[in-house]
Amino acid sequence: MSDTLKLVIITGMSGAGKTIAMQSFEDLGYFCVDNMPPALLPKFWELVKKSGEVTKVALVIDLRSRAFYDQIISAISKLDNTNFIDTKILFLDATNEELVARYKETRRSHPLAMEGRLMDGIVKERQLLAKVKGESQLVIDTTNLTPRQLREQIFENFKNETMPTFHIEVMSFGFKYGLPIDADIVMDVRFLPNPFYIPEYKPMTGLDKPVYDYVMNQPATEEFYSKFIDMLRLIMPGYQKEGKTSLTIAIGCTGGQHRSVALAERTGHDLEQDYAVDITHRDINKRKESVNRS
Repeated sequence: MSDTLKLVIITGMSGAGKTIAMQSFEDLGYFCVDNMPPALLPKFWELVKKSGEVTKVALVIDLRSRAFYDQIISAISKLDNTNFIDTKILFLDATNEELVARYKETRRSHPLAMEGRLMDGIVKERQLLAKVKGESQLVIDTTNLTPRQLREQIFENFKNETMPTFHIEVMSFGFKYGLPIDADIVMDVRFLPNPFYIPEYKPMTGLDKPVYDYVMNQPATEEFYSKFIDMLRLIMPGYQKEGKTSLTIAIGCTGGQHRSVALAERTGHDLEQDYAVDITHRDINKRKESVNRS
């Protein structure tokens, strides 16, 4: 593990997209804290360092921290003087007109204009944040950005090339136990010949070589699978482009022990050549339970 701990401070104009930014950093594997008082930064970071488990932290600091303006620059300066912290400030901005429109849409009150004009609060906030903006390593103007585009910019600037930001879960399941509610793609393979009806294969699963080979050696399987894996490889880049960080592919057969397990294994191992993949088998151990109940 690197001795340098990464700290990103997310700040900027109220309504400019700090919540979206924090969610993006969570997807990048950062430990995120919202509304951290600047005075607690040094102590918090010492605790992180001692833990030895967290290497990347993103903190949202904004107007809700009452001592923000007086303390944030000095707190960051103290951190910059250490040799174990790499500190960056991300400042999110937008035009006054866009911020007004966003506040009108959400019907929220500006923290500096609880009882006054919205524009007065925005102008005052901009004046107070001028010094912090000048100290920032990265300023993103979100005026014309969609949430997805903001996520893309954050990913582009902060992602660690050694850590995949797109993750695939390949899951087998049995339709008799219900559809997985978290699946993005569901494929039904009950049309394939079922090893369950072959006595020696019945107590086995798709993880056993005889069952796996039986499923894969069916002519219908090979024709189906070549088209299925080609389709997945075709659409994966599109999901990534749209900002998805995870995708669940669920492959189902009747009981979730034979055909779906074998095909989930093959699919997952083929996709892991290009992506980070986990393979799980939701219902592989449920057969004995159903037999006991019957």
